[in-house]
Amino acid sequence: MLLRTMKDAQELEPNIELGARGVSMSEVVAVARQGATVQLGESARTAMQHSAALVEGFIADQRSVYGVTTGFGSLANTAIPAERTAELQVALVRSHAAGMGDPVEPEVVRAMLFLRARSLAMGFSGARSEVVELQLSLLNAGITPVVREHGSLGASGDLAPLSHCALALIGEGEVWGPDLVQVPTAVAFQQAGLQPITLRAKEGLALINGTDGILGMLCLALHDLSQLARIADLTAAMTIEGLLGTDRPFAADLQALRPQVGQAVSARNLTRILADSPIVASHRVGDTRVQDAYSLRCTPQVHGAALDTIAHARMIAERELLAAIDNPMILPDGRVESCGNFHGAPVAFVCDFLRIACSELSAIAERRTDRMLDVARSHGLPPFLSPDAGVNSGMMIAHYTQVAMALENQRLAVPASTQSMPTSAMQEDHVSNGWAAARALRRSVDNLRRVLAVELVCAAAAIDLRGPLQPSAATGAALTVLREKVAGPGPDRWLSPDLRAAEQLLADGSVLAAVETTIGSLEVL
Repeated sequence: MLLRTMKDAQELEPNIELGARGVSMSEVVAVARQGATVQLGESARTAMQHSAALVEGFIADQRSVYGVTTGFGSLANTAIPAERTAELQVALVRSHAAGMGDPVEPEVVRAMLFLRARSLAMGFSGARSEVVELQLSLLNAGITPVVREHGSLGASGDLAPLSHCALALIGEGEVWGPDLVQVPTAVAFQQAGLQPITLRAKEGLALINGTDGILGMLCLALHDLSQLARIADLTAAMTIEGLLGTDRPFAADLQALRPQVGQAVSARNLTRILADSPIVASHRVGDTRVQDAYSLRCTPQVHGAALDTIAHARMIAERELLAAIDNPMILPDGRVESCGNFHGAPVAFVCDFLRIACSELSAIAERRTDRMLDVARSHGLPPFLSPDAGVNSGMMIAHYTQVAMALENQRLAVPASTQSMPTSAMQEDHVSNGWAAARALRRSVDNLRRVLAVELVCAAAAIDLRGPLQPSAATGAALTVLREKVAGPGPDRWLSPDLRAAEQLLADGSVLAAVETTIGSLEVL
């Protein structure tokens, strides 16, 4: 998160205008991770004013409206007097801010806060524009509500996490200031020159009845996986060189026999990365091996299936980014209707599906790595990639670490969205468990990056050991970047810093940028 004072935020030109038609995934990432500033557009302001006026009319007419003039959940039949409707909203926020566990990462909270503002700005929730203005002021000032990890069942939305965000808007609870120091909200507001808002009817409910936490985590994961899918093709290509494999199975005419879109994309990436590789060319003639092992030859099939999964998940996420999520919905013609749009099933399902993809990308990368370390299968490489094996263990335990993370990803691939328990005295009798699915997805993505970092380190060592044969231009570019931080094969040394340095080079895009600068952008769906 960017460190920023309120004065700094006021002097910045807003990067993003929040309108009445939703946002893009890139805007979510920009706000969550890059400190992009946001302002409320006039179209959103107009839509919100109309919706808020309708709510005021419901109260004046003493109309029975869920969450406005009634209680919540199983208390939906409890009437609330007009003079207590505002009190109802504050009580709702306080009672629902019941999270427990460790704090959720600030980037997730920023995404969640931005996405809730996005939904309110569409003008179907009955909230005033002042509510969204304050949400955006928090984002622009670098003030982030402290949200606890446990509390959401993914229906009715992310109630507890969003309630912690809403609690900050009324000046209560705790936040991280722009210096990432945790303070009471009142203190942060005073330092930033902000005033808490007094909630009116419907606004407390509107602030907490959404799937914005799940969606935010899904958007961030998709952004990361777009990069990691290309990195997986790169590390696989490096392993193919290290193991004296062949690129012949990736030929376009062979891939066309099975017209899977993701498979063809991965095969094209592999072909381009390995183009004109002296190592690959060195054994095209006279090699007694008939075919490579599955973990090499079937890389496009596995990586491609993951690409197709990512593409499907992105489609679902993009639809959600255009969706108004609340209950009840305040329609422009004055109707107020209860609905189920807060149910997290669509996003929960794809979070689960992406964890399966992460697990399989991790699993095949681990199998490729293992082949490089086994002297019986590595076609001339020294045991565990150590030039002096015996006294030295080489990459033996780096592989153990990789296996541990690949195994965890297998455990994390168990669906969360198939699990449900009833709540609220059986009124809310089916939940998506989407928050749990999204939390697990974040861990899966991090594990995948680390698994690929281990493969990168091992494959780079294998390529070095094939000298004087040279790698392709693309893999050579990756190797050059890695060698600036991680030394090549030699006597045993403390490995953890090397592996973490490789992970950072993948996370910050350095390795991928070097490759794409050399051969152009790799494809991703």
